[in-house]
Amino acid sequence: MSEPSVRISGTVLASLMFQHVNNDSDVEGLVLGESSFHEQVTISDSQSDHIHIEEIYNIQKHVACLKLNTLYSSSGEVNLDVLQEMLADNKQDSVIGWYRQRRHSEQRMTFREKLVHDKLKSALKNPHMIFLLLTSSRVTPTDSTHRMEYSAFTSRSRRFVNIPVLVTNLGLLEQQGYWKMSAPCSASGYSLTMNKHRSRFFSPSGLLKEVDEMNKMNDSLQVELQKACREVEESEREVEALQLEVSALRKSLREKQQSSAEKVAETSSPVEPRNNQLLLKAVRALLGSCPLLLTQRLSLQAFPVPSKDTMAADSDREQEQPALLQDGCGTKQKGALQGRGRKRRRNNC
Repeated sequence: MSEPSVRISGTVLASLMFQHVNNDSDVEGLVLGESSFHEQVTISDSQSDHIHIEEIYNIQKHVACLKLNTLYSSSGEVNLDVLQEMLADNKQDSVIGWYRQRRHSEQRMTFREKLVHDKLKSALKNPHMIFLLLTSSRVTPTDSTHRMEYSAFTSRSRRFVNIPVLVTNLGLLEQQGYWKMSAPCSASGYSLTMNKHRSRFFSPSGLLKEVDEMNKMNDSLQVELQKACREVEESEREVEALQLEVSALRKSLREKQQSSAEKVAETSSPVEPRNNQLLLKAVRALLGSCPLLLTQRLSLQAFPVPSKDTMAADSDREQEQPALLQDGCGTKQKGALQGRGRKRRRNNC
């Protein structure tokens, strides 16, 4: 069982990222390098021989297309003329795969990329080809920081599998990696010169003085940063307490205003109506009993015509009116007799 892996230098990967960031659209092209197979046989007495084959793809160079979607057509067919033009200064055997760079997408091959990969294998007559996918996304809104993810794929039995990518010259560098020992020299003049100027550059522990001074400055900066953080935390707590106090004062002020408004409403006398109620009742009584206002009929000249129901109600009201007038006149006469004592009275009704 072979285990494929891809090895790429940090310089080539950085150039791919730089090209992608400084381009307005997606980028694609060919990957050049060499592939090797290493066979390792494990022999033991307890079991049969175990053969381990390691397939390594070393990426050494890349050739980008001048425009997007020029290497292949919309149906996935490879354009041989464009392929030959891209490989003008390189051999066809050095092509070990192709790459594509996308923005804001997942680390998955699309159906079109799978189709192009199969067509490219047939065109270059290389069954062992890889596809390098790089996807970038911006971390900050100002585009000051980007994040680039990379992965490689190869086809095995018509299935595309993800293979590991190893950056050869990318690793964590410690402080000791920047400190180099001087080359040994037996010359007396060299030893005298080094001993003379050693105290200016090296500390008694053997480390560079600049490194020691930078470590001291870093420690002092950390102390000042912790102090500033504590001050900010204390000020935030004070602001929070003041906000709680202000909200409590506002609540008590609203309650006092509400209670004072209720007291004023209880002690204040009701407002007397300014309208003349007697006049309103008289107008309603007169206009409400008018037959012309109660009718819904109109003449040819658009004048209201009283209906039968309103006329009957009006006649009943006229029959009741004399009795009321007689009662009113009787009370008037009785009051006039008691007040003035006249012998001859005039009926004013």
